[in-house]
Amino acid sequence: MFDTLSENLGSIFDRLTRRGALSEAQVEEALGEIRKALLEADVALPVVRNFIDQVRPLAIGSTVLKSVTPGQQVIKIVNDALIEMLGAPAPLNFDAVPPVVMMMVGLQGSGKTTSTGKLAKFITDNEKRKVLMASLDTQRPAAMQQLAVLGEQTGIETLPIVEGQSPVDIAGRAVQAGKLGGFDVVMLDTAGRTNADEALMAEMAAIEKAAAPKETLLVADSLTGQEAVNIAAQFAARVSLSGILLTRADGDGRGGAALSMRYVTGVPIKFLGVGEAIDKLEVFDPQRLANRILGMGDVVGLVEKAAETMDAEKAEKIAARMNKGQFTLDDMAEQLKQMQAMGGMSGVLGMLPGSLLGGSKMKKQLAGLNMDERELLRQAAIVSSMTRIERDNPKLMNASRKRRVAGGSGTSVQDVNKVLKMHRQMADMMKKMGKGGLSNLGAGMANMLGGGLGGSPSGGPTGSLGGGSSAGMPQMPKLDPNNLPDLSKLGGDAPPDFLKGLGLPNNGPKKK
Repeated sequence: MFDTLSENLGSIFDRLTRRGALSEAQVEEALGEIRKALLEADVALPVVRNFIDQVRPLAIGSTVLKSVTPGQQVIKIVNDALIEMLGAPAPLNFDAVPPVVMMMVGLQGSGKTTSTGKLAKFITDNEKRKVLMASLDTQRPAAMQQLAVLGEQTGIETLPIVEGQSPVDIAGRAVQAGKLGGFDVVMLDTAGRTNADEALMAEMAAIEKAAAPKETLLVADSLTGQEAVNIAAQFAARVSLSGILLTRADGDGRGGAALSMRYVTGVPIKFLGVGEAIDKLEVFDPQRLANRILGMGDVVGLVEKAAETMDAEKAEKIAARMNKGQFTLDDMAEQLKQMQAMGGMSGVLGMLPGSLLGGSKMKKQLAGLNMDERELLRQAAIVSSMTRIERDNPKLMNASRKRRVAGGSGTSVQDVNKVLKMHRQMADMMKKMGKGGLSNLGAGMANMLGGGLGGSPSGGPTGSLGGGSSAGMPQMPKLDPNNLPDLSKLGGDAPPDFLKGLGLPNNGPKKK
């Protein structure tokens, strides 16, 4: 969602950091470019003006202009201002006598019902609370049945459907059922309209009065741009909004709604819907989002995602073999599964700092390699079509075996050859890791692909993601995100072996 804004800001900051000293005129020019980039990203004009007015006195101050690294100082000031504009993290409020009532409001088509299911699953899994979902949508056909199906899929109870009841009556029945059933949270999925008319607002106000919700969350579609901000302002004027859930944040919208929402409405963004699957819901973290917009990546989020998807026992076995310089096709298949669970290659690269990949230009070239995520599935299918002996000893793969594997996996012999070549290159990388010879990006990325990001940051050089040993992988769940090394200070081009080891074309920037 913020790709264009991140790219524009990255090019501005690249020019700033290349200059040894900055004059006031140069800073003013950069601020003008930042203003243009924010406006192009569909950020509201009052928000942009306030942002620039906040950054200007700090950016052209004597402390920055006389600094040894003025470009880096300006980046830090912009980063801090972005975080302030996005607002502080705002967790859900459960400080009430159970059941805590949460009311979901928004226009029709914004994704309220699906978001209700996602949030209910999030509360169940992360807050360990018993949730009851109730549909108050008597307008849209099959809306109640849709919530019931989501409840069956997630194992979360839903209020039985009684035909003919009004939304206010259903809300009262849901709260009563929550009390009698010992539920911690009752979630009310309200009806929507194609626009915020008086009938909708009156219905929301009546439900709010009857159910007295502790949390009233507005579900807004981020792809509607500034219209989402206007809708939020209209709802905030009629009901007591406590937070916003932005859906389709993984889309190709320009991101202006997310940056403007807090400033215009005074209501914090609490969650982002980042996919259609029921578990694709992220807690909104302003600092992480600001870091990703400025090309600093979200390594903490990457660590957490890897910890969630990693099988510690398998990672420990792979780590032990890697320390001995051993790397089988089964190990590679496990790596591919891990990569797929973490969002594929594009998802992982998107969370890495641009400087770690050799700057924003290198990151852009990696993003433009047209990496087909289905390739991971094809590669896994090819490995699965091999016998145990072949996976342990790829040298046995002669022409007839390759034809058999290609037929069994629905691919071609050329595809099989690519997988075998990729394995050889990755095995070479693992041997270097076992000898402690792979540094900076190579070591960090190889560790990540194996299910970890290394152990203690102090165990390796400043430019390393970990201690330089694959043994750090099983420690992933215990890794303290607050003690990660400062990856924004890393630089340099990615080693050529890095792209080869991932099976990607080596068409990155040429060495000068």
